[in-house]
Amino acid sequence: MSGFASLLAVLLIAVFLASIARRVGAPYPAFLALGGAVLAFVPGAPRFSIDPEVALALFVAPVLLDAAYDSSPRDLKDNWVAVGSLALVAVVLTTAAVALVARALVPAMPWAAAIALGAIVSPPDAAAATAVLKQLRPPHRILMILEGESLLNDASALLIYRLAVGAVAMHAFSVGNLAPTLGLVLVGSVVVGLALAWGMLWLTRAICDVPTAIVIQFVGTFGVWILADRLDLSPVLTMVTFAISVARRSPASQSARVRVPSYAVWESAVFVLNVLAFVFIGLQLRPILNSLEPDVRSRYLIVAGAVLLTVIFGRMAWVMAHNFIARLWIRWRGFHPPRPMSPPTVESGLVISWSGMRGIVSLAAALALPEDFPYRDLVVLTAFAVVLGTLVVQGLTLKPLMRVLRLEDDDPVAREVEEARRRALEAVRAAVGDDASSTEARFVWHAFEARLGGSEPGGGADGHSHDRGDRLFRSALEAARRVTIDMRARDEIGDDAFHRLEEDLDWMELGVTGAQAPVEG
Repeated sequence: MSGFASLLAVLLIAVFLASIARRVGAPYPAFLALGGAVLAFVPGAPRFSIDPEVALALFVAPVLLDAAYDSSPRDLKDNWVAVGSLALVAVVLTTAAVALVARALVPAMPWAAAIALGAIVSPPDAAAATAVLKQLRPPHRILMILEGESLLNDASALLIYRLAVGAVAMHAFSVGNLAPTLGLVLVGSVVVGLALAWGMLWLTRAICDVPTAIVIQFVGTFGVWILADRLDLSPVLTMVTFAISVARRSPASQSARVRVPSYAVWESAVFVLNVLAFVFIGLQLRPILNSLEPDVRSRYLIVAGAVLLTVIFGRMAWVMAHNFIARLWIRWRGFHPPRPMSPPTVESGLVISWSGMRGIVSLAAALALPEDFPYRDLVVLTAFAVVLGTLVVQGLTLKPLMRVLRLEDDDPVAREVEEARRRALEAVRAAVGDDASSTEARFVWHAFEARLGGSEPGGGADGHSHDRGDRLFRSALEAARRVTIDMRARDEIGDDAFHRLEEDLDWMELGVTGAQAPVEG
């Protein structure tokens, strides 16, 4: 079987595994990890290779942009203490703990290599956890903390990773040089990310052709990562800044005709990249295991198991300690969030601590190690063991844990969606005007009322062409979009509620007008 045919077969198998995961309510990366592990032991499996220099850009950049595009700066700000403790403190503590364990078990391993291993396995991937949790409707605050952590912990972990890998090449690791380097990288990454976002918006504002727009999105994504890397900035932080900035501004200028297919393409691309990451890492395991002597193989597996236990129980220890301090603080000072949300509890701490599944970022960082990196085989094997172990052990037990804890969703997003729809309908009524006898006005009002108000389409539109009310419909659609954009800008609704309204309005634009022209915002 040719390599291309083998790759197609792997994609089909991955689709089958993902469908099984959805049926049982498990995160599909857990099944992909199991498939990658099986692939490592299949005789005659095809060989695929990837240049280490492009591994991070290929696998992490699109996934990170997709996650950052949907993030809510308002919710990150509301939960900044919890997110910061996980994205910064937990990453540093996990990296240090793993490095100490690795050095204790393999004393000959250089400190820089041990730190690189710790940085590789330290950042959890919230996609697997939220895929399970969203089915069970936990408190919204839990989802926001996990998504915020996943968005920012990659930046801190990969920064440590780059410093450690560079230290291996230079045969030195200076903690004293870390602080000024970190400050320059953080500031420079944010500035460059904002500048590139402005340039991307300027470049794409007049593009209405869907294939052209999607190609430019992908080229721009990889271009942002490559440019940040060439400037010795943090590609992750630059990408996060870029994506959040574009996401906040693009709804006013991008048409539904471009946005809807773009979302579908990005979702498919993220799935394919996850599949390829697990395939590549699985295929690297087979020659690694075959090349090791039995005693060395056993020692490496012991290291992998020890690191797996370190990342699981280390996260639990830190999260529960932070949760305890937060509850003590609330008992002393009270709980006064900027908007309604559930307070931290022991149960929410358990869910967050058990949601530390590792994923594609850890795999990509392991694949990106240079071929001559010290103990590279051990690092790759350990990274995959941690990803596989956390996805299987935690990913498949998170759903039963949630059912035992019986955490209930306070559902602030639904309330925000309801208020946003009410305000949007008010804007539509104002745009339509008071001429209730107008056939076009009745058609436009009933169309919006049916979509946003949940009512059944009423009379007034029967037998009339949609084209007759096209101008009035576009005016009403523009008014509804402006209201939802303004509500998000004033933090009256978060990005989750905004995207639900955006989806409603996009389908109205496509379904009622046929998207003959983009809506101006």
